[in-house]
Amino acid sequence: MKLAGLKLIEIKIHRDDRGFFVERHKAEWGAQHGLPQFVQDNHSRSKPGVIRGLHYQSAPQAQGKLIGVLHGRIWDVVVDIREHSKTYGQWEGVELNADDGRLLWIPAGFAHGFCVLGDEPADVMYKVDAPYHAATEGGIRFDDPTLKIEWPLQQMPTAPIVSSKDKLMQTFADYQKKPVF
Repeated sequence: MKLAGLKLIEIKIHRDDRGFFVERHKAEWGAQHGLPQFVQDNHSRSKPGVIRGLHYQSAPQAQGKLIGVLHGRIWDVVVDIREHSKTYGQWEGVELNADDGRLLWIPAGFAHGFCVLGDEPADVMYKVDAPYHAATEGGIRFDDPTLKIEWPLQQMPTAPIVSSKDKLMQTFADYQKKPVF
């Protein structure tokens, strides 16, 4: 991964003629990858064509997230919003899906979002290292003109479906006036 702090984690999937078994998180390998203790698990289901984000949570409740997909496929996008980082304002995207079981670790200091790829809903499971705190919640528009994120719209069956809240998020230029990381 090009953005410092992000980790793409390969996990072992045990498959046979019945299906599969996978350990999605284990304290032992979490420690090997330098992951923190997690305090909460979240699960979202999104319809084909949905874009969520770009969300972050700032101090004192800044969140790191371990993202995985239980069903379907997503294009997961992360933007470095750490003001003094060498990669400040840069984004990175990676496909996560239920078939390969890869996990993405996103430490605090990044804005995060995703879009659902293909014709199936996507179930996204993520662990966080701090509880949700509405007062520290923030976001940046998914279609920000400065960031120029390359969303794979051709892999989406519909025009993007975006919540009213996400449509009203600030631009990256506005974030830069009052950065929180």
